[in-house]
Amino acid sequence: MGVILMKGNEAIGESAIIAGCRHYFGYPITPQNELPAYMAARLPKVGGTFLQAESEVAAINMVYGAAAAGARVMTSSSSPGVSLKMEGISYLAGAELPAVVVNMMRGGPGLGNIAGAQGDYFQAVKGGGHGDYHSIVLAPSTVQELADLTGKAFDLADEYRMVVILLGDGFTGQMSEPITLPKPSGRSFDKSSWSLSGAKGRDPHIIASMRLNPDNALEMLNLKLQAKYRQIEKSETLWESVSVDDAEYLLVGFGLSARICKSAVSVLRKAGVKAGLFRPITLWPFPAGQLAAVSAGKKKVLVVEMNAGQMVQDVRLSVGGAPVDFLGTLGGATPQVDAIVERITGHAG
Repeated sequence: MGVILMKGNEAIGESAIIAGCRHYFGYPITPQNELPAYMAARLPKVGGTFLQAESEVAAINMVYGAAAAGARVMTSSSSPGVSLKMEGISYLAGAELPAVVVNMMRGGPGLGNIAGAQGDYFQAVKGGGHGDYHSIVLAPSTVQELADLTGKAFDLADEYRMVVILLGDGFTGQMSEPITLPKPSGRSFDKSSWSLSGAKGRDPHIIASMRLNPDNALEMLNLKLQAKYRQIEKSETLWESVSVDDAEYLLVGFGLSARICKSAVSVLRKAGVKAGLFRPITLWPFPAGQLAAVSAGKKKVLVVEMNAGQMVQDVRLSVGGAPVDFLGTLGGATPQVDAIVERITGHAG
């Protein structure tokens, strides 16, 4: 299949099927409803299972069950719905179960509105649920990346036995762009040592997040998880840089904000201002070392987000002394190129 026109939410669904996902459990919420609708139509045709659960809490626990059986499984929602899934995500982390969770962020807090936003950065990157755990967080900025990173999310989930969050927003989920659907990665993962596939002829496997006996069992699990997280921080950072080699000013954004920053870089360059862009693709692990190297010697680092200032905290911890400024929009509003240019140059136009 060549280049086709697909909506972002639907591109995730087809790419998940290509990646071998055959189980989807979810509950409707705008602006990601096209994804469960797509899976409802497609999964039965490929021998899969779609189930609209009675709630987000039910859906994430169905994900737990399918993951425990060794299946590739996904759920999706938008901001308030993902909040309801947080206990289950923490349980998945404690049981070391692989799953993909899609969050098409919308304006908040509370029910907010149905416009795209980026206010769930803290929730995704800092855990969101209880306990000392992480999820890998991927932040696509185009429909093509929504498709490509979906397959990568399943591979990362299986490789590290953990939750991977695909963190998009209502705008990227709703927009349609020409894409080339990804091919299967070809990677395979042996789950026989832990999955609940029937214990005939072998000792039973036990999957649980509770550790009561012996007394130090929970501490040992946490130490194991932390060691895994340190390994991921060393080996799984993804980022993009644009026109940074000679840049005097550096824009930093993720997802849709980064697309707008790219346009601002083009405008600034045409005006003779040497600007560049650094875009984290993995929000956890955050590419701190790469950002530190790119930002060294810059006159200013401007972080652009569709929130009140969340990723900017990780940027400030990462940069090597360059002054950091912040430009944010709230409630589903998008950053404007003119506002970014004005913040860099100090004057409008």
